[in-house]
Amino acid sequence: MSSAGVGPLCFIKSRVNPAIYQEILEHFMLPSADKLYGDAEFIFQQDLTSADTTKSTKTWFNDHGITMLDWPANSPDPKGHCQEKDEGHETEQCSRAEGCY
Repeated sequence: MSSAGVGPLCFIKSRVNPAIYQEILEHFMLPSADKLYGDAEFIFQQDLTSADTTKSTKTWFNDHGITMLDWPANSPDPKGHCQEKDEGHETEQCSRAEGCY
């Protein structure tokens, strides 16, 4: 799901390990992103499960030139890490790069 629309739904019948996750990315996410964004840049967000954070998965994203959202582990709120602790407002970098509200 994205601001540009939704992609196909992928039902998984097994546990997801890094190899399966990368296969899903290859066969579902990449074609969907190409259809939704074409050559435009986009930022991909994960929930940081173990399959998301392995070295091989990080390499897969780097090899495919996909920018990842900098998402702190165990963060329930994507805006939570975008707030300045001292002043309670968004940083310029955060609001520009991560689209905080």
